[in-house]
Amino acid sequence: MSFDRLLHPRSIAVFGGRMAQETVRQSDRMGYQGEIWPVHPSKSEVLGRRAFRTVNDLPGSPDAAYVGVNRQLTIDIVRDLAARGAGGAICFATGFTEAGEEGAALEERLREASGEMPLIGPNCYGMLNYLDGAMLWPDQQGGRRVDEGVAIIAMSSNVAFNLTMQRRGLPIAYVLSLGNKLKFDLHDAIRTFARQERVTALGLYVEGISDPPAFEEAVGVARELRKPIVAIKTGRSEAAQRIVLSHTASLAGADTLISALFERVGVARVDSLEALIEALKVLHVLGPLRGGRVGAMSTSGGDLTLLADAMVGSGLTLPPLSKQVAQRLRSTVHERMVVANPLDYQMFDWNDEERLADTFSAFLSEDFDVSLCLLDFPREDRCDQSTWMGAERGFVRATHDTGSRTAVLSTFSDTISESVAARLMREGIAPLAGIDTGLAGIRAAVDVGAAWGRAPCPPLLTTSGQRRAGPVAVLDEAESKSILCGYGVPVPPSRVVRSAREAAAAAREIGYPVVVKALGVAHKTDVGGVRLNLMSGEAVEEAVTAMSHLSARFLVEKMVEGVVAELIVGVARDEQFGPYLVVGGGGVLVELMRDSTSLLLPVTRDQVMKALGTLKCAALFHGYRGAPCADLGATADAVLAIAALVEHDPSAIVELDVNPLLLLAEGKGVVAADALISMRVDGDAGP
Repeated sequence: MSFDRLLHPRSIAVFGGRMAQETVRQSDRMGYQGEIWPVHPSKSEVLGRRAFRTVNDLPGSPDAAYVGVNRQLTIDIVRDLAARGAGGAICFATGFTEAGEEGAALEERLREASGEMPLIGPNCYGMLNYLDGAMLWPDQQGGRRVDEGVAIIAMSSNVAFNLTMQRRGLPIAYVLSLGNKLKFDLHDAIRTFARQERVTALGLYVEGISDPPAFEEAVGVARELRKPIVAIKTGRSEAAQRIVLSHTASLAGADTLISALFERVGVARVDSLEALIEALKVLHVLGPLRGGRVGAMSTSGGDLTLLADAMVGSGLTLPPLSKQVAQRLRSTVHERMVVANPLDYQMFDWNDEERLADTFSAFLSEDFDVSLCLLDFPREDRCDQSTWMGAERGFVRATHDTGSRTAVLSTFSDTISESVAARLMREGIAPLAGIDTGLAGIRAAVDVGAAWGRAPCPPLLTTSGQRRAGPVAVLDEAESKSILCGYGVPVPPSRVVRSAREAAAAAREIGYPVVVKALGVAHKTDVGGVRLNLMSGEAVEEAVTAMSHLSARFLVEKMVEGVVAELIVGVARDEQFGPYLVVGGGGVLVELMRDSTSLLLPVTRDQVMKALGTLKCAALFHGYRGAPCADLGATADAVLAIAALVEHDPSAIVELDVNPLLLLAEGKGVVAADALISMRVDGDAGP
């Protein structure tokens, strides 16, 4: 199904009253050069154009149709448009799936009526095309015509509307409101806009992802075409998830898993609409950044202090100047200035374009990934900006002379106007409004650059068509460890026994100290079903006798000593993503500490190692307070072995917990001290 005609229409048919007429008005305002054909059952003219009564009365097959009528009439008009061979339709009406069962039935009728014709919506504002001036939109919009720019895809019409009103200088090529995504989903939009030559980057406002594998594939297309993507994802809170469900009938999706998906495919995530705009400006002007080494200059030490504080925890750094650059700078600046990064160049050469250009060029000769000049411009309506031009032009000259990637950063959004931003972008300089949001934009560009520097991940593990309907069996610890051991996860030497005498004999064979556990008991520690560090047969017999009321079967295993750290490695399932791994700080405090990260499958060693490094307990892995370093290589091997168990039969494992996975000193390996597996059974012994 091709959306080319809808995307670049040479003719537009408009159906409806006042709001549909706004499509005509806004297209005229944007200088749209194609044909516009209003359709109305009683009017002979709409905004100076001849009105037609029906689809069949149109002078030709429209490339695009804006259908701004009620839901019942929408279905009839869409059917007629499809029969006429129209290029596509945008359906504004609400009252479909988001309105319950009746609406869902109507939405299915709408799908059938559309046939093979492309359709966007329903329950959406539509699409703005600032390249051609085609405003398929029922309201005002704040954009302007551009020769190239970013595409913004939003799962909220009002958010899309608000983004058109931004005054931060972001050039926008397209804005799309997806609505109910009946035939044109997020992944379709990504693939479509990424293929547009004059689109430089994509921005997403995401409430949920209906088809993660299709999303992954679409982002892969964008990556191949060198179109970076940045997203804001809502629905972290329960309240937000309820709102998403009520207004689109779509699940918000597990936030941690969508973050994992973004990380996996190289979509940068930001936390605010302002940061989304700033990130898109960086990507539009500079593209993805190769790293986070930042150079910064200002006339104010206060500004630089604010910048340095804001960078804490961002992953961005202010590396020191090399000796060569420092020496070159000393020859250009006033003798009382301190040569460093960040550079406070003060007011000695203010408005002296030549001297500032020399200073800026010397500073930019350092190999920074991006260089910032902090400038807050006076208000245009009350003040004179002319004395700021020396610094601006000097920075422009230095940028061109050195070929550096640069940005002008204001300390907050009101001190860099839209006209200044446009002027800087024409010179290849990213204009960033506000320290926090500007840095978030840079961080997003760094994230995309890092992702593009890695090999693409293998396709997501899917379980479509592989669902099992069999009963769920909860394996005890011994059975669970047997399966894990078969996939290469180290477990302690052990024996399963049924009496105190058998337990004592098993302990002698294994060697002291040992652990005794009651099998088939949930939360063994809480009910006295575990005895640790037993050093004699008498102690083992006493332990089994004391817990005989809990179980008839017991596990005797070797006590693991020399533990450096404890992890939990789990497998859970999600309705959209299927099985996934959870890796985090383990032991008895796992629920209290909430120190974990999620990994989608299949997973690579690099992803596992990176995930381990993000944990709060990661300090324990590297010789904390004189302790030995943990065997992270063996840890990764164990995590990958658990992943392989799941990947062997993705539909079999319902839940899996290894807690704790005991990390020993480097070279000593790891041991799964406890484990529990729930799996679907259909006659097989196991996966």
